[in-house]
Amino acid sequence: MADIALSCEGLVKRYGDVVAVDGLDLTVQVGECFGLLGPNGAGKTTTVEILEGLNEPDAGRVRVLGKTWADGGDGLRERIGIQLQDTQLADKLTVMETIELFRSFYSKGLDPREVMRIVRLEEKEKAWVRKLSGGQKQRLSLAAALVGDPELLFLDEPTTGLDPQARRQVWDVIADVRARGGTVLLTTHYMEEAERLCDRIAIVDRGRVIALDTPVGLIARLGAEHVLEIECATRPDLDRLRERVGANDVRIDGEIVSLTVREVHRAIPALLQELAAQSIALTRLTTHHATLEDVFVAMTGRHLRES
Repeated sequence: MADIALSCEGLVKRYGDVVAVDGLDLTVQVGECFGLLGPNGAGKTTTVEILEGLNEPDAGRVRVLGKTWADGGDGLRERIGIQLQDTQLADKLTVMETIELFRSFYSKGLDPREVMRIVRLEEKEKAWVRKLSGGQKQRLSLAAALVGDPELLFLDEPTTGLDPQARRQVWDVIADVRARGGTVLLTTHYMEEAERLCDRIAIVDRGRVIALDTPVGLIARLGAEHVLEIECATRPDLDRLRERVGANDVRIDGEIVSLTVREVHRAIPALLQELAAQSIALTRLTTHHATLEDVFVAMTGRHLRES
């Protein structure tokens, strides 16, 4: 068990007649960045709250760093860091005062000035929290999660509202945590972020894990390397199109028809021939390599950021 940072088994949480988490199992290894993805209402947030000790399950078992919240809660809080989606910080404290306050909650941890450097807020040391931009507040809440030098870091959409440069700075912070031997549980609405940072990813829907693998392994489940997206004047016969193109999967999203294929150089000519045979005018055609977003849509029927 020494190599397991976090695990849950048979996790169940109900709110009245609604089953938010339905027998969910997870295991996170020490030192990995583990991604938890799911559409709204999938049970992702409830699961994370239970793992963090902020909520209690109706059934199931949770172990964090070898302990349960019942037998080791106080000690566990010294060893973990949590960044919530919306962290409320005192408006009339400065950035430095805020970090020093959170540092005081731990018997040991990092130097506040070092944490300020890590999250790139040195120039805002004396600025009041209420004067910070949304992105700066997000980085300050990350600093509050880091200052205790956590063995296990929970990050709930840490880069929401950040510009691309600031987002990559957060990625560097996550890399720094892992370089010190830490473990990260990450939720995000950015597929590029999940693909880049996560060693393994669990896709959660309706309170259950419906897929769990490395990003490369999840993409391989599509059984195709490319996605063709087309728009037509009228909708084509999809069964004929699938057979002619040799598509592994066909999906419809509004006016867009997506086909996953192995050999794009063969699929496009076949696609054009079939549309001509059906007397259908093509208005748009794009292609891209299969991504984690394609996997998510195939499994849940929704785009992550639009769910």
